[in-house]
Amino acid sequence: MAEPVSPQQGSFSGVFAARLRRPSTRGRRRLLIGAGVVLTAVAATLALCSGPEPGDHAPTVVCSDTGNTSLTADVDADGRLDEIHDPDRSGEGSVLFSRADDRVEVGVGEALGVWQKVRGLLTSDLETRGTFGDFDGDGHLDLALFRSQEDSGDSPRSNLLVHEVRYGPLARDLSGSRSGTVRVLVSFFVAAVRATDEDRDGRAELHVFQSAGDGGYTAYIGRQKDGGLTLSEAGTGYYGHGDWDELQPGWSDFGTCVYTGPESTPSVRREP
Repeated sequence: MAEPVSPQQGSFSGVFAARLRRPSTRGRRRLLIGAGVVLTAVAATLALCSGPEPGDHAPTVVCSDTGNTSLTADVDADGRLDEIHDPDRSGEGSVLFSRADDRVEVGVGEALGVWQKVRGLLTSDLETRGTFGDFDGDGHLDLALFRSQEDSGDSPRSNLLVHEVRYGPLARDLSGSRSGTVRVLVSFFVAAVRATDEDRDGRAELHVFQSAGDGGYTAYIGRQKDGGLTLSEAGTGYYGHGDWDELQPGWSDFGTCVYTGPESTPSVRREP
């Protein structure tokens, strides 16, 4: 015969069983908060991944205007020619995207991703530089992007937060469908960047001018390698501030756009 259960024992067992059957108010609150955090993270991820997409138009001509102050190319592969403005070719330029009903200009400083901006919130004196060139030789312009901290007086600070290449075609927010790293020798301030194709092999070379201390800058050359760009181990020259302006004025090394009619697609005229 089973032993009788006292009222206290029965009450305790009932409460314990009830607690097992349903979570406490605190537990439910934790579940709701956790679910909210997960949903927020998913929503943020979707928002970050739902930006503009480039088109699928075949690569078009890349050439300079007659004044060598802007570069003409179909940056976002939508079949319309856009303009890249950076007359000094220092890496502080912008893209003027052509559309059927309006024109939108996006600077290289706006190309930073959300997390790249967040990383620099607590750091002062950060500058963004970017340049456009076809580094992988597929006919579409790519973007080499840098964000680094300026010198403290004449002393360089080793704080290079962004050094990446975004492969084209690029979307209207200057994001790419794939990206790679720019492998650097030092993490000092990037004062200027530019892309050229002086050997005309269809793959642009990246020229990076990084602080060397005492108000000077060392130039490095980067080339496509293993899914990214690798800078030369040794500097190719030492320059004062602004000296790079005289190396290749404007965009003349890309060749000049030649139009045979008002609505024609330009061809390229290169100096011998």
